[in-house]
Parts: sequence; structure tokens; C-alpha cells
Amino acid sequence: MPVLSIQSVLKRFGDFIAVNDVSFDVEPSRIFGILGPNGAGKTSTLRMINNITAPDEGTITIKGQPVSENSQQWIGYLPEERGLYKKMKVGEQLLYLSQLKGLSKSDAKTSINYWLDRFEATTWAKKEITDLSKGMQQKIQFIATIAHDPEICIFDEPFSGLDPINSELLKDVILELKSKGKTIIFATHRMEQVEQMCDDICLFNKGKVILKGELNTVKQSFGKNTVNISFSGDSSFLNDLENVRVNNKSTNFAEIRLLEGANSQQILRTALDKVEIYSYELVQPTLNEIFISTVHADNKLES
Repeated sequence: MPVLSIQSVLKRFGDFIAVNDVSFDVEPSRIFGILGPNGAGKTSTLRMINNITAPDEGTITIKGQPVSENSQQWIGYLPEERGLYKKMKVGEQLLYLSQLKGLSKSDAKTSINYWLDRFEATTWAKKEITDLSKGMQQKIQFIATIAHDPEICIFDEPFSGLDPINSELLKDVILELKSKGKTIIFATHRMEQVEQMCDDICLFNKGKVILKGELNTVKQSFGKNTVNISFSGDSSFLNDLENVRVNNKSTNFAEIRLLEGANSQQILRTALDKVEIYSYELVQPTLNEIFISTVHADNKLES
């Protein structure tokens, strides 16, 4: 049984439809990525899952029960809008928030100390939030989200404000949570993180779900429609290629999306006439390319 089920959910704000007939299931102990451009309906959906707002139509169930105040005991939620008490010391704040989630003082201290150490933040316990950088505050808010050991962890843009080293640390922690049987749901713009971590994805655009499924299955459904080419020489030959879109172009590398009518062998012949080829490979598209092409196609249907 899905740990979370969303069926035919619609959410309006005045005349604006933020979430439009959305349905998807999240299976237990998996990492589920919610993707989409700004304003696509991701955060509105997460807020309904967390019972902050209610759907105007449709149903949301967690562990088979309708979303309610009671269902929140299973959830740890990191909102996109961070909400720490700026003049409260880190340790006191984490203790207060953990006890609000039902932990005893003793259990809360044990959990907080573990996670502060895990994030190399033990010395921050007596600091006020205003004394911390944005990235440090992000770590503390993340600890506040998971300190009570929730079954379901929901993160809205969890990597925002983190440098590459701390992004990698956070990724490791999320994978560690999954290994312990937690269900992870997160919304992000960071396609490389999704590609490395997610089991399943759901792509939103203009309030609708336009693509969903198991990540590898989604990628396979697009086929090998992308050429990765490494070369030495003048890259201007890329401008002469027909029926393609060139992505990630650099001095000696290009990722080339094959559009309708493109011929990968003709691309190779053109390249061989102009540059020295180091590698030429026909591959599945990256998730970033799938994201861009699917959203563009949906927008064309709307126009």
C-alpha cells in the first residue's frame, strides 16, 4: 500500500488554480522527487500533504488515513520558507521543536547531539541563529526536521543555500535515512541531485502532473536520443547541424539532443570533417534534458 496517495487534487487561490487534478502515489522506503519550474504547484502540493492548507477537491491519504493533525506525527517537514527563531540559541531551539513533536527531553537531547555531531555542528549549540550563515541555518533547520525520527521526510528545496561540500553531506544523510526505511519526498530544481538519488519522479507544470514514474523507466522511455561528443578543434560545426538542440556546449564537449528528422550518423560525419573526435556516444537523455523538453512540449500544447 502506498504510504502517501494523492487522488484528483485541486487547489484554488481565488481565480488561480495552483494544483489541477493531480494524482500520484508514493511507495514506502523510496525517494520521490517532485520537480517543476517555479510556480508549477510543487510547494502548494507539499503544503496540502502537511495539512497546512486543504484541497478544494480530491483526497490525500497517509498510511491509508486522510490527512489531518493526527497524520502529522509521522512527518518531518522542511519548508522552502525557513522558520527558525532568530534570537533563540540553536540547542534550545532544537530541544523545543523536538519536544513539540513528542520526544521526551532526554530522547530529544540524545537525538540532537547525534545530528549536531553528524553535521559537524556541535559547537553551534550555544549560538543564536543570527550568528550563523545561511548554509549553517539550513543545516539546523534540517536537523529540526528529522530529530524526532519521522517515518516520512518531506523536504522543499533542501539543497538551497548549501555549497557543494555540504550538499554532498546532505545527500549522504538523505540516503542514510532511506537505508533506515524512511520515505523521502523532496521538491528541488537540482536535477543532478534527483538523478543521483531518486527512485521515482513526478514532474509538474502549470499545476498539472505531466510526467511521472520510476526514474529509470522514465529515462528508458525517451530512448537513446542524445549524442555526447568530445572533440578538439573549432566548435562552429555545431551551428551547421540540422534538427538538433545543442546542450551543455563547452570548448571541447557538446551534448546534442536529436529532434525529429535528425540523423546521428550524419552528425558524426559532419564532425569528422571538421574536428578531431575523442569520443562519440549515443545515450539516454539526462534528467535535465527530459525536464526541459517535456516542459517545453507541454507549454506548446497550452499555447
